[in-house]
Amino acid sequence: MRRLLPSLSVSALLITGVAGLAGCSTSKPSFYHQEDFSETDTYSRSFGASDNAVCEAARRALLGQGYIISKAQANIVDGTKSFQPEADQHVEIAFHIVCAPNGKADHNASLFVSATQDRYALKKTNNSASLGVGVLGSVSMPFGSSDDSLVRVASETIRSGHFYDRFFGAVERYLDPAEDDAAKAAKTQLDGPVAQPEKKESK
Repeated sequence: MRRLLPSLSVSALLITGVAGLAGCSTSKPSFYHQEDFSETDTYSRSFGASDNAVCEAARRALLGQGYIISKAQANIVDGTKSFQPEADQHVEIAFHIVCAPNGKADHNASLFVSATQDRYALKKTNNSASLGVGVLGSVSMPFGSSDDSLVRVASETIRSGHFYDRFFGAVERYLDPAEDDAAKAAKTQLDGPVAQPEKKESK
């Protein structure tokens, strides 16, 4: 019986180790497993205008909603807007927009957009004052000052399709009507004139 005890102890340790590994393997999967790249319309939309015109409309759409534009290039726009839901909380939404032409068409482009939401919380740091007392050195006194700073506590990409639909609708409203007319004219030239039905002469 005494010889069996070490074997049983080793077996128990092995079982415990395997159980621990099994527990690790059943942990929550990483977020990259959710990226199946199947949806293509949530963060992008095609418009009947040039890429420069689409990005300009996107810039105006953000400005119309109070966003501060940090970058505005021919085909890239970045903008941010701040919110304060609580006295000690701060939320910031940041837009990153890229416009690209669709093929060789001059009046057809895609707008790609991604918005992130960062949440900040107020952090207070108390600084106690030190008073020199000769031989005793410095002694910390109960009075002092406090420094308040915002610390980012959460950050995520906004995934709501309704959120981006509202943004795309605003971009559509800010598009120059002349660009849309030019896009329709270019499409007509590519497709050719619409055939009109022949009129039969009455005898």
